[in-house]
Amino acid sequence: MKVAILSESPADDAAIRVLVDAILGEKTEVVSHTGLRTRGWPSVRSVFPAVLKQLHYHTDADGLVLVADSNGSPIHQAAHEQPGGEVRACRLCQLRAVRDEVLSQLKPRSTFPALKTAIGIAVPTIEAWLLCGADPHASEASQQVELESGHYSRMKSQLKVKLYGTERPSLSDETTHMTAAAWRLAANLNSLQTAFPSGFGTLSRDLRKWL
Repeated sequence: MKVAILSESPADDAAIRVLVDAILGEKTEVVSHTGLRTRGWPSVRSVFPAVLKQLHYHTDADGLVLVADSNGSPIHQAAHEQPGGEVRACRLCQLRAVRDEVLSQLKPRSTFPALKTAIGIAVPTIEAWLLCGADPHASEASQQVELESGHYSRMKSQLKVKLYGTERPSLSDETTHMTAAAWRLAANLNSLQTAFPSGFGTLSRDLRKWL
């Protein structure tokens, strides 16, 4: 299966690829796209429509996986799934709205099936996902308590130190540590889905619909 990944950094891409392959049960083929000029949520949100169009019209990609950090934004809830229940500040709600609008405007592909999509929002950052099983506080429930206490900046730094050993890892070190953690979790996806039902659980459900 040919899969493109859009995330906040190349290190994130590498780790997400490992998890995606584990969910799909096969080694996916990389599909390139224009990607990001700068890191972070604003760039991901900004380029998402263009990446969808590029992949749809100019590649033979089977699907696109998008993963971004929630940072301090609201965690996606079941109530958001109800008609009219979308929350503007929820990043998953935002990205789904963008996806639905763009895909509704695209002409059918003449040669390939419709482009599949899967979206996940890591609470509060992908480092929390990758610490699952290694840190007892690595869960959406624990992270929500910290977010509500106003300790987001401290929590984000702590997650980096726990995963990388420093608050400011190089891209090479980020990639090494993130992919190692992703390979560990690939053998136990259920624990990750249980600990992060909103973010990783949503991503996993989206991907399983591809099968």
